Amino acid sequence: MEDMNYEQMRNQMAILKEHLDKQEIVSNRLLRETMKSKTKDIKYTRNMVYGAAALCLIIYPLTTLSNVWSWPFALATCAMMMFCVLATYFIHRPVERLNYMTADLATVARVMAKFKKQYDDWLHFVTPALIIPWLAWACYEVGWKHAPAGSNPWMLVVPMLVGGCVGGLIGYRFHRKAVNAAQDIIEQIEEQ
Repeated sequence: MEDMNYEQMRNQMAILKEHLDKQEIVSNRLLRETMKSKTKDIKYTRNMVYGAAALCLIIYPLTTLSNVWSWPFALATCAMMMFCVLATYFIHRPVERLNYMTADLATVARVMAKFKKQYDDWLHFVTPALIIPWLAWACYEVGWKHAPAGSNPWMLVVPMLVGGCVGGLIGYRFHRKAVNAAQDIIEQIEEQ
């Protein structure tokens, strides 16, 4: 009787082993390491925002000395950059606080979903509300207010608009990298 039970258990173990060998098993640690590596794109985007803001906070006040921009424009630009830095900090803070090795997957998914939503909201609502008036003011400053006498203001404004479009495309690329990294992490968790 015991030999029969032992043989049945042995057969069941062999079937189970065969079944497990056929399935792809992803270790929890490997999943967490992959999630941690995906956040590099998110951190890189954050660092680019901080770097651009630091550069702006140095350059714009200096350009007022050469009468390229007025002081109100430079101050408004610096205030806008500080607002963007603070918003970036508060949007990224929950992601930075995550410990991927110890946090439960539901928390990671919730934080990433919130980050993705806030980042998309920023792109669709806040960015146009900041960039369009700022770019219009910059065009006015360069093209009409500080243009050399007898020059066509549009000859000064068109390069600014082209530069704004190029800068917007670069910013959008960084935005998509961060959002895609968050989406990849969410998808990896959902596959588990």
